[in-house]
Amino acid sequence: QVQVVETGGGSVQAGGSLRLSCAVSGYAIKHYCLGWFRQGPGKEREGVAIIDSDGEGDTEYLDSVKARFTISRDNDKDTLYLQMNNLQPEDTAMYYCAVGSERGDFYGVGRIRCRLGYWGQGTQVTVSS
Repeated sequence: QVQVVETGGGSVQAGGSLRLSCAVSGYAIKHYCLGWFRQGPGKEREGVAIIDSDGEGDTEYLDSVKARFTISRDNDKDTLYLQMNNLQPEDTAMYYCAVGSERGDFYGVGRIRCRLGYWGQGTQVTVSS
């Protein structure tokens, strides 16, 4: 059974940093793309960052987080990360990790789109001004 568990959320002041982790068990992530999505209060879910499965690990970001957020992956640990710097109140949201699969709906950020069939329960990020 595939399990996807996000950790690392919390409450910070504007300008602060957090590092989200997404641990995947029961599944090898090496050959799949991975992504971070978020849903703020009263807002629709949006793609924040995505990393492809190819050797270069191509990445794409939501425009508003470029130069502040960095997505990375450790295939040996089956773990995805999101380093978030200079957090702003508008970054307040529940953050979800999504894992690629052979089946599932297509989701994308920028020019990278892939099937994301496994999702975590989310981790809350709250940024105060």
